[in-house]
Amino acid sequence: MMSMAIDNRGTLWMWGNCPQESKGEFSLVSSFIPMPILAFHGLNVAKVACGNEHVVALVSAGESNNGEDLVCYSWGVNNHGQLGLGDRENRAHPEVVKTFGEESPWTIYDIACGAAHTALLTRKKKSTELESKCWTFGLGDNGQLGHGTTQSALFPTPVQDLPQDISLIGIDCGLFHTSVVSSSGDVWSWGMEKGLGLCPDAGRGSSDSGDALSPLLKPCAPYQPKFPDPVQVACGAAHTVIVARDGYKVWSWGRGRCGVLGTGNELDCYTPTKVRWPPATEDSEEEEAKSSLEQDREKEKEAEVKTETDEKLSSALNELKQLQLKLSTMEQYASILHGCVFGKPFAEQDVPASLKDSGSFNIAKEWENMLETADHRTLMRLEMFYRDMLAGVKDKQMKRRIKEIVKECLQSPEPKN
Repeated sequence: MMSMAIDNRGTLWMWGNCPQESKGEFSLVSSFIPMPILAFHGLNVAKVACGNEHVVALVSAGESNNGEDLVCYSWGVNNHGQLGLGDRENRAHPEVVKTFGEESPWTIYDIACGAAHTALLTRKKKSTELESKCWTFGLGDNGQLGHGTTQSALFPTPVQDLPQDISLIGIDCGLFHTSVVSSSGDVWSWGMEKGLGLCPDAGRGSSDSGDALSPLLKPCAPYQPKFPDPVQVACGAAHTVIVARDGYKVWSWGRGRCGVLGTGNELDCYTPTKVRWPPATEDSEEEEAKSSLEQDREKEKEAEVKTETDEKLSSALNELKQLQLKLSTMEQYASILHGCVFGKPFAEQDVPASLKDSGSFNIAKEWENMLETADHRTLMRLEMFYRDMLAGVKDKQMKRRIKEIVKECLQSPEPKN
């Protein structure tokens, strides 16, 4: 194991188990203090990544790193081809990865190392297109190369199952898995245990177990496939962390031992789970309590408004039913009266035109119009109806007169003997 650092002048420093050449043979020598990599003297190191026993660095020959002139170097243990040099020979000193030499149409802009594999991101030189390509090489026993097999690769090989028309903005590796993210918020993982990085003793159900030999798209949530951009990815030995929205949103998945997932427990997570970030404080807890109380009050108000609205609606429906009942009764009465006068049921065409057009009813004008347009039979029925009505009126008047006479007789004084 080793540690690496780049200072503000672009100098690369290394400490720990450092690759060395001793008496013409390769070896790993422990260094307890940082040592500069003299092979890059006068050059500018832009990025560095290290696995268990190998190192990959992007170095610029210019004074500034513009991205187009970065050269990829690798050195260290190479027993699985993790240096990408086409063989399994160890290297004590940095050596150029020739796949991305001057003749290559690709330039490297990001690198990452697993325990014994390496991953690179490249884009086309001097191109305005967003097309990116991911390359991997080294140990492939757990599918960490994403090539659809468990074979190792001695040369950088493209990951073919990733979409071709995307812009990849970040990559990182765990011990035996790899993760990449795109500018649109998509995240792919592959390698040990479905790309989660979990070790085989994680105890996952056998139905879902198995290594991912090709990239698997990791959704943020079932209803939200993409993570909110910008997105960064970082892998631990057996877990992955996604950072979004400038660090305000964090997700994690993989092995949860020692609480490394930040979810509040040590359980393994098989899907992206929100990290408790930022940590809760007394102030934030009070704010959350206030917010919860305010939400409860708002819900109570909404419930009261809803109840009041329901009551008003119920009252309005009852009034409407009463009105409909009255209208039905009036329709029946009008139909009976119309039948008595005209000898036929009341129909829609019998509604006076003035009432249809203006909503007001001029009874004198309507009677005049009706008499002018009535035929002989209608006039006869009208005459009979009004004669009967007048006879009824006369009978009522006679009855009332008789009652008055009887009343007068009953109230008159008795005659004297």
